[in-house]
Amino acid sequence: MRTAKNILRLGRKELWSLWRDPMMLVLIVYIFTFAVYTAATAVPETLHNSTIAIVDEDDSPLSARIASAFYPPRFAPPAMASLDQVDAGMDSGLYTFALNIPPNFQRDVLAGRYPEIQLNIDATRMMQAFSGNAYVQQIVTHEIDEFVRRYRAQASFSVDLALRVRFNPTLDRTWYGGLMQIIDGITILSIILTGAALIREREHGTIEHLLVMPVTPFEIMVSKIWSMSLVVLAAATLSLLVVVQGWLGVPVQGSIPLFLCGATLCLFAMTSLGIYMGTLARNMPQFALLLMITLLPMIVLSGNLTPRESMPELVQDIMLIAPTTHFVDLSQAILYRGAGLDVVWRPFLALIAIGAVLFLLSLVRFRKTIGQMA
Repeated sequence: MRTAKNILRLGRKELWSLWRDPMMLVLIVYIFTFAVYTAATAVPETLHNSTIAIVDEDDSPLSARIASAFYPPRFAPPAMASLDQVDAGMDSGLYTFALNIPPNFQRDVLAGRYPEIQLNIDATRMMQAFSGNAYVQQIVTHEIDEFVRRYRAQASFSVDLALRVRFNPTLDRTWYGGLMQIIDGITILSIILTGAALIREREHGTIEHLLVMPVTPFEIMVSKIWSMSLVVLAAATLSLLVVVQGWLGVPVQGSIPLFLCGATLCLFAMTSLGIYMGTLARNMPQFALLLMITLLPMIVLSGNLTPRESMPELVQDIMLIAPTTHFVDLSQAILYRGAGLDVVWRPFLALIAIGAVLFLLSLVRFRKTIGQMA
């Protein structure tokens, strides 16, 4: 009972210290509100109101049909221009794409002569140029095929490909960005809050006060873990309910309580890692450098940004020791696909094992650091 009371009181002290730190509070609010909204809506790799100019030298029903196929939200209404206007517009950055339909285009298509259409792309807008190239080709090809079918019969294919998109039928990028930002926020803040809390006490000299009190390093460490985990878990829950489901209107397929249980296990592992890093750094600049070389690989290689299957096998094997890999796995399964515990029990067990190892390593390091300061 004495240990439990000490852990509770020390944890309350950590919460009051965090409450008196306005910069940390601003960081928490930003990560779970504006950062979530920005990650969901500001998507540079997808087309949104891309500018396109069309040079219609054919002036036929087919060319008019192609021009009318470019509309929001992927494309802005096309600007009908001449060749001279297109060159000047692309030089000044007014157009990302310029489509030139040559004379007698419809006549050559119906005659089976395979005429050419010229597409100019401003490659300085790399992400839009990369994805927009495929969109323009698909639109032009589709409109030509539909037009030709009215004039001559088309050979039917022996196989009809039926596409069915599951879990995100409209392929809305907003559904993915917001939820993944919450996962990243849990990962980032769990390390920052615990590590900064330890370094803050060292810089302010309050760690010496704790050393003369009847508390153990275990109690000090556990108090920091539960208090900072509680803050992050509460902020993530509010963000999931208010920002993602309410503000952005993203449906969550699975059980939110099951996801929060997985988040708790990830927080246990990541806060332990944060304390370990806090014992290695002597001040906040050193801690920031450790964050850079720790958080970036854990986030980029966890399967959040790119599928793990596309990574080298060595990287996949190494990242199995990272808590973020298993947290992303269970989060995507629960929130997107509605998986239950019978599906995600392996990532749960992996997080328990990794968290226990990190906690023991951090406790040994923390005791050693406390002993040196004493």
